[in-house]
Amino acid sequence: MSYGERFLGCTARRWLLLVCWLLAGAAVAQAPAPDPITFGYAIERGDLRTVTRWLDEGLDPEYQAAQVGSGLMVAAWHGNVEMMALFVARGADPRRSNRNGEQPLQLAAWGGHLEAVRWLLDHGAPLERQGNNWGALHYAVFNGHQQLVEELIARGANVNAASPNLSTPLILAAREGRDDLARRLLEAGADTQARNDWGDSALTMAMRYDHLRLAKMISSPEEFEIAVKAPKESFGQAVRSAAVPREIDEILKEIRAAEAEGRPSVDLHRKLLATAKALQSAHPRPAVQKPMPRPYMPPSMVITARRGQPGAERAQLMVDGKPAAVGAGKAASPVKQSPAQRAAAVQVADLLRQIRLVEAQGQPADDLREQLYRAVEGIQ
Repeated sequence: MSYGERFLGCTARRWLLLVCWLLAGAAVAQAPAPDPITFGYAIERGDLRTVTRWLDEGLDPEYQAAQVGSGLMVAAWHGNVEMMALFVARGADPRRSNRNGEQPLQLAAWGGHLEAVRWLLDHGAPLERQGNNWGALHYAVFNGHQQLVEELIARGANVNAASPNLSTPLILAAREGRDDLARRLLEAGADTQARNDWGDSALTMAMRYDHLRLAKMISSPEEFEIAVKAPKESFGQAVRSAAVPREIDEILKEIRAAEAEGRPSVDLHRKLLATAKALQSAHPRPAVQKPMPRPYMPPSMVITARRGQPGAERAQLMVDGKPAAVGAGKAASPVKQSPAQRAAAVQVADLLRQIRLVEAQGQPADDLREQLYRAVEGIQ
């Protein structure tokens, strides 16, 4: 065989390999994307192998989960540095915001994930934001993460940064009664006279929520004397979240573990239903004024949100008296959800999150709660 023939043969083989590679790439690019709920849950449980496979098959690194936001945001929410590194290596942007205006850094700060916050700051996440937005320091203060607050201040975080309604970290510390954090913010130059767009100062918040020691610390003797003599109602109505019994948290954890492993969870759902009914009897939900079909059994919801356990919020939907869960298999789901029910469940989770953000700013959340009731009523 001549040199020319050998050259042409090698060239043909190279072209054949190139065509095969391109065809394989096209097949990978056409691989179906995972369901947003399945996608988010894989990240939540730290399934690095599955997420890597999806990305290898061509999944957009900015693909959105059903809750929180992109895969990077969900990983940050749970403080999973290895998962965050995977998404950033594949092109995810740590500066991107979700629908609530939050970036991965704020989501990691909410849960007090110090190492995740450090990693994000070292890999392009901005410490400060343009305009009035939630910052990592707001979230760290709101949830009482002392070590994280120290880290952010040491890195130069603005202690007088304004949230969407102009609340500063000190105003949030006053609302939540974070004495030590308020003292640290004062040492770093926090402005005690700053007010949000409702006219509330840190002193107003401290008095509204009966944090008198904190109120005294952040005010002058004259200001404090006037405040303690003022009528309680002059500081506005306190809005507090009621914590559910710890038993509910434990049952939900057992259900999630069972469904993740593909084990039946029917008995656990029954146990949850019995506990939820007892809770609902003690705290009945306001009646919704609208015509109801007959016969009718109203849907209900068990919501857990325990102070000091950020990121552990769960919403368990009940349809016609039966649990409607998103599970890993048929055995794990006693009731199969329709697409409309799944969409409603995601809407409920988003509304819960928005309510918490609005209340953190001292604003009324009545409209959002009405939307929440309507969303639950729509799951039939």
